[in-house]
Amino acid sequence: MKIEQFNFAGKKAIVRVDFNVPLDENGNVTDDTRIRGALPTLKKILADGGSIIMMSHMGKPKGKVNPKLSLSQIVKNVSEHLGVDVKFAPDCANADKEAAELKPGEALLLENLRFYPEEEGKPVGIDKADPAYEEAKKEMKERQKAFAKKLASYADCYVMDAFGTAHRKHASTAVIDEYFDKDHKMLGYLMEKEVNAVDNVLSNIKRPFTAIMGGSKVSTKIGIIENLLGKVDNLILCGGMTYTFAKAQGGKIGKSICEDDKLDVALDVIKNAKENGVNLVLGTDCIAADDFSNDAKTQVCPANDIPDGWEGLDAGPETRKAFAEAIKGAKTILWNGPAGVFEFDNFIGGSKAIADAIAEATANGAFSLIGGGDSVACINKFGMADKVSYISTGGGALLEAIEGKVLPGVAAIEA
Repeated sequence: MKIEQFNFAGKKAIVRVDFNVPLDENGNVTDDTRIRGALPTLKKILADGGSIIMMSHMGKPKGKVNPKLSLSQIVKNVSEHLGVDVKFAPDCANADKEAAELKPGEALLLENLRFYPEEEGKPVGIDKADPAYEEAKKEMKERQKAFAKKLASYADCYVMDAFGTAHRKHASTAVIDEYFDKDHKMLGYLMEKEVNAVDNVLSNIKRPFTAIMGGSKVSTKIGIIENLLGKVDNLILCGGMTYTFAKAQGGKIGKSICEDDKLDVALDVIKNAKENGVNLVLGTDCIAADDFSNDAKTQVCPANDIPDGWEGLDAGPETRKAFAEAIKGAKTILWNGPAGVFEFDNFIGGSKAIADAIAEATANGAFSLIGGGDSVACINKFGMADKVSYISTGGGALLEAIEGKVLPGVAAIEA
């Protein structure tokens, strides 16, 4: 069922949203991007004359109640955005009364789903090596089903609109759907946009296609890199990964971040890129610092010849030019991961150069998809969100989709 075709009049909709938003020490929302992202779906339900039951996780409470991760802290913010006074159910698994009392046009937010271990469906307090683990896993799967059934009992229909959790087989994302028929479960507007954006990048490629993969570790991106090598024309690898590649090729990297057990993987990537005719763009120079701090002394030096006691924290001027060149002529662009320690203002130059080049290419007709928390934070920090085609709300989900994996949260609706 498509959300656009569904009439929510008189219906209670349970909506899986992603309200895992950052809070300051006083519990105030510091970035409401994810809340704003859910509004089209939520407002459609209210406008039709339906009522909403919102469910989400926040942080990693590991199946235990943690007041610092309570969704009660965001009720005011959600109410302001939605334009209705959102009610709150302090126990997501015992919200029958609150759900039953909901009237058309009203909204209810359930407490953090992950206060219950059943949401993630992993056995608690038992090691995988323990002989009893498999039995505990089976028991937890049954408990997860019962938890999902309880959540489903609050509503007439289910809407999956949390792309950031679509790669997880959790009770609220890929088990709850079993309790609704195909005419009463659907993707929300945000999910539809996310799925279409990924499809645009991977299945509807306009060439040249440039992908930019940043971040500190090769290990977390290797699956995506391997999948992209068969699709892209240009692959920029930046951030901390630079130094694993530099060392793999015999370079001297000072005290820069490096995965010594992935040097052979780095060499394989270089070899595979060549075999696939992909232009692999690696950093040739960097901004090195004598300390991991914004106020450290800096020098520009070759990425493969960093002095002892110094570490590469950002892309250098020549590298920025090479990155910009590979981006500006592209018609499809994917960016995941910064080029340096962008949290420090003195080391944002490389990431800013990437953002500027993407904005220019987008203005010239390219489709640009930005995904992953740090890349999104970069674009927002530079005030350039309106200069790119699409910003994804999903980090891990986006990466798994790009890797070619089926997302349980999408498959569950389409089944």
